[in-house]
Amino acid sequence: MNEQNLRDKTIKGVTWNGISNIVQYGVTFVVSIILARLLTPDDYGLIGIIIIFTAVCTALIDGGFITALIRKKEPTDDDYNTVFIVNFTMSLLLYAIVFLCSPYIADFFSRQELVSLTRVSSLGMIVGALALVQQAQLTKQINFKTQTKITIWASVCSGVVGILMALFGFGVWSLVAQQLSLQIIRTVLLWQFNKWIPNLHFSRDSFHSLFGFGWKMMVSNVLDVTWKELYQVVVGKFYTPATLGQYTRAKQFSTLFSNNLTIVIQRVTYPVLSNIQDDKERLTSAYRRIIKTTMFITAICMFFLGAVSEPLLYCLIGPKWHEASVYLPLICIIGSLYPLHAINLNMLKVQGRSDLFLGLEIVKKIIGIIPLSVCFYWGILPMLYVTLFTGLVSYFINSYFPGKLLGYSSLLQLKDVAPSYGIAILIALSVYFLKYLPLSNWVILPMQILLGFFVFFILCNKIGSEEYKSVKNIIIPFFKKMKKAI
Repeated sequence: MNEQNLRDKTIKGVTWNGISNIVQYGVTFVVSIILARLLTPDDYGLIGIIIIFTAVCTALIDGGFITALIRKKEPTDDDYNTVFIVNFTMSLLLYAIVFLCSPYIADFFSRQELVSLTRVSSLGMIVGALALVQQAQLTKQINFKTQTKITIWASVCSGVVGILMALFGFGVWSLVAQQLSLQIIRTVLLWQFNKWIPNLHFSRDSFHSLFGFGWKMMVSNVLDVTWKELYQVVVGKFYTPATLGQYTRAKQFSTLFSNNLTIVIQRVTYPVLSNIQDDKERLTSAYRRIIKTTMFITAICMFFLGAVSEPLLYCLIGPKWHEASVYLPLICIIGSLYPLHAINLNMLKVQGRSDLFLGLEIVKKIIGIIPLSVCFYWGILPMLYVTLFTGLVSYFINSYFPGKLLGYSSLLQLKDVAPSYGIAILIALSVYFLKYLPLSNWVILPMQILLGFFVFFILCNKIGSEEYKSVKNIIIPFFKKMKKAI
């Protein structure tokens, strides 16, 4: 694949994957605002408890095989069939375990309604497992146009289901129905659009070939997800579901930019970069461009979101979510580092170093005991301050080996992203203090947004930011294609 084809495939993939995420999370965002006004923090807290277990199970179901499939240059039909069988079998086994353990989960959190909620909601694991190979094939082909269409239909239809059930007074079951219908519609459409049909032939050779790389990724993913959800366990157990609902709501808002942008970049660049994994010079150049561009967007969006958090949440979901607006600024600052973590780890996957990937995850989880202990004894806010510090330490750990392998060290990365953080901080400071004006939040929020955009354009044009120019060259064609797609 030459440089021009590589660039075209990447831009095309980012465009369609970007449209997919904008539509999906745009729909999800609107739906979540409506549901947040109809439901209570306690309802969201109960769902947050269920997600603790389904997220870990989902990481086990994948087993790292999907990552291994995408990385493999020419996977065979035996490879696809073997992964399909393993994923589906794991989903059935794990659902049975969750089904049997649901009474104990309910007893642990002292909420008996969790028995039925967990059993019904966890059916989504089985449904989702049926479509993992289908999605892997489309990703391998860098065919995000089809995935975008599927995502739009599934997001809209499931959103309508959730809102209608909430209006008819189904409470927390509205959230369960929304998530389950999303999985069902998405799986059906993936089978409809991607014509591959499994023949259920299991190959030991394929299993061993893919498992050699995949098992380390599986353990790494399970460790990562388990550790993230462990915070939910501590909050849900030692505080209240309502407090957990406030915390998870703040985290959900923070993912609007950081996580979603990173997911877009990772999904597209992983198969693309895997094709040039043997060309160190091209790989390093692409790696650096990805970090600079991604962090420019992420840092500015996350710091701005944190700065406007209180008026934003008040206007969108109401004063009952005030506690979430207190957590959100710190979560945004912490989350602004997420793309740096993810992109560096992605480079280890591209280079086939799942052993280093696993080792780094183990070290970071040991460090993660510190903020978890703080949450247990002192609460959520002190935990977030400590998490900011441990997040910086984890960044240096994550970036050390990729930087060493490709000659792009942690300090060089920080030097590249420093201008973006400088712009982000200036924008955040310019809008933050407006919230203290003796005006309604409905007046303050538009003022913050307008001032933020004004400062952004002035700073970027005055400084002559290269990243700003690069983003413009991507976004302008992106919106043209998005307009045509709509």
